[in-house]
Amino acid sequence: MRGAGRCALAVVLLALLGGCGSVQEREDSASAAVVLFQENLRTPDTERGCAALAPGTREELEQNAELPCARALSDAGLPEADTADEVRVVDVYGRQARVVTDRDTFFLSSFPGGWKITAAGCTERQGLPYRCLIKGG
Repeated sequence: MRGAGRCALAVVLLALLGGCGSVQEREDSASAAVVLFQENLRTPDTERGCAALAPGTREELEQNAELPCARALSDAGLPEADTADEVRVVDVYGRQARVVTDRDTFFLSSFPGGWKITAAGCTERQGLPYRCLIKGG
């Protein structure tokens, strides 16, 4: 019985270290983070959108624009999402994710508090890395 208990504990610990939840749960969480981010950008108060950004992304946005995040985010020129926008593709690789909507592509990282946007306003370039309007270092 002791061996079985240790084995069960090891499985639980590996699951926690490997990223909580199934792939589907992580895809759903990443997708939900993007949908919430887009909803927050449709409101006059973009500070909620800033809270969804990864720390390095927020910092780089503010430095490049030489403005506080809320102002820089509203001036960033991100594609305008409307309520009919749908998530088309979600790819999760460990602690990283890519979410493609009807009008935009987002990259995210998993943090202790949930998924955060590391890049937005991204367009694919054949044979080259994505070009993103907002990204972090």
